Amino acid sequence: MNNQYFAYIRVSTVRQGQKGVSLQEQKDAIDRYATRESLVISEWFEEQETAAKRGRTKFNIMLDRLRAGEAIGVLIHKIDRGARNLGDWANLGELLDAGIEVKFVTESLDLASRGGRLSADIQAVVAADYVRNLREETRKGVYGRLKQGLYPLSSPVGYLDNGGGKLKTIDPERAPFVRDAFKLYSTGGYTLDTLSQELRSRGFRSRGGRPLLANRISELLNNPFYTGIMRIRTTGEVFPGRHEPLIEQTLFDRVQDILHGRVNVCSEQHAFKFKRLLQCATCMRTLTGERQRGHVYYRCHSKTCRGVSIREEAVDDTIRERLLPLQLSKEDAAIIEPHLPTSDAAWHEETQTVLSQLRAQVTRGEAHLERLTDALIERLIDRETYDARRNRLLSEVNHARQECEKFEHRRIELKERIHAFIELWQRVHAAYVEASDAERRNLLLTVSSNRLVYGKTLAIELQEPFVMIEKSLDQTSCCPSWNDLRTLIANIVQTVEQ
Repeated sequence: MNNQYFAYIRVSTVRQGQKGVSLQEQKDAIDRYATRESLVISEWFEEQETAAKRGRTKFNIMLDRLRAGEAIGVLIHKIDRGARNLGDWANLGELLDAGIEVKFVTESLDLASRGGRLSADIQAVVAADYVRNLREETRKGVYGRLKQGLYPLSSPVGYLDNGGGKLKTIDPERAPFVRDAFKLYSTGGYTLDTLSQELRSRGFRSRGGRPLLANRISELLNNPFYTGIMRIRTTGEVFPGRHEPLIEQTLFDRVQDILHGRVNVCSEQHAFKFKRLLQCATCMRTLTGERQRGHVYYRCHSKTCRGVSIREEAVDDTIRERLLPLQLSKEDAAIIEPHLPTSDAAWHEETQTVLSQLRAQVTRGEAHLERLTDALIERLIDRETYDARRNRLLSEVNHARQECEKFEHRRIELKERIHAFIELWQRVHAAYVEASDAERRNLLLTVSSNRLVYGKTLAIELQEPFVMIEKSLDQTSCCPSWNDLRTLIANIVQTVEQ
């Protein structure tokens, strides 16, 4: 057997190893001891990992090589550098029993004697207890912050860290991309890979400047933090947070349904512009998009409706022609705008009724959460049932709270959205021409109720208030009466609300 020793040094975290001097101090102390005792160090094993858990990579490799006789012993700075759990201490004890030397260079322990082994055993037990106590105190601190509605871990992408004990705030640079990720995936038209590519093309990057791959996008879409709920991944526990939500609970739930296959999403090889928007006027079936000889056609495949087919360019042209006469002139806008609602008195009672119902829902949910906790304490339900029910209740309460906030801001938002609607109305044709495919689909769904194909011709049926808009803008008709104008404005308000 050779006369060489291994040397083992460790710090608990990578950050400690980079910022502190612990590794270098351990190395210097071991070097001095080896020089003083005339010992030869053949190899250093350096680890940046906690000793609280078994399974440290370098430590286990070193043990195997010691058992294989590659060195006669190992030099370690202190007992707590080698083991803070009793399992690893037992492994070191087995080495001692096998005649392999284990020396702690800053502690005067004769491990060859019974008294020295007993002293080392006591120190190892104290080190293990220190770790258990430290873990428990850390856990108390973490749960204390969680119960205050504060997230004690690093913020997910889309939020900013503001220091310990402070709320996470929305990252103005990346938050819009996070919202886009949820909205795009909720359409059912993206896989995780294609969504990653789309977000990358839009300029979405992590805080480190790297694009988010599919696995990171999956983590993002599964994180309820964006709805205002904090979840601890290791335990699955959830807590209501005080930070500002980025997305609504309903949107998050829709994304979860798609991610976990609870809804049928038609994944198509080609994302046709008007997929599932056109119907056969005869059988009322949805037309299927097909690419033939460089063109997209929408066809009915029913045996009784042969010949029902229309090219995508023809659909586009028909929509543009249909929207052109709906465009509001400046003169018409001048007639309508003075009669738009300037106060919320007409809807106050309805708003208060809905608000009362939502607040009652929040109160009931919170009461159910308290009873659920009592049931767990009294052992009427098991932990798994408790966690599942608590997660569901927190989602329901979170949704109700978000709806309350929306209704409380409803009056201001309603006025802003009505005026935005009027502005869109004045350039609806131009807006369609300039829009992306997704925006064109949304605009078409807003304006029309049915899109029926007769043979090779598309007929677009408008929905309110656009039916009345078309009537009021008909150049052959007289100016609308006050009653017609009042009905038109009521329909506009109703459309904006929906």
